[in-house]
Amino acid sequence: MADKQLFTARKEFVDRVSPDIILQLLDDLLEDEVLNDGEKNFVTEQHKSTAEQARCLIDKVRMKGRKASEKLISRLMERDFNLYEQLNLSAV
Repeated sequence: MADKQLFTARKEFVDRVSPDIILQLLDDLLEDEVLNDGEKNFVTEQHKSTAEQARCLIDKVRMKGRKASEKLISRLMERDFNLYEQLNLSAV
């Protein structure tokens, strides 16, 4: 369910998320062991624009399944509650 929520919210997430929130989410997901160092670095080093980084981040997490997607949603709720609400996400 959470991965489907992310898929539905993907375009708006890409359009609205700030560079600072992306970096914070990457650190959070590294800490939560959703992403490893290589994946985190790939998002920031291979993708220069905020939109590209957001797209890469949400796709990587979504492809890892429900639990990883739940972690991203939960961390987004902590980091940027306004964006979380705008995306109509729900933490599980």
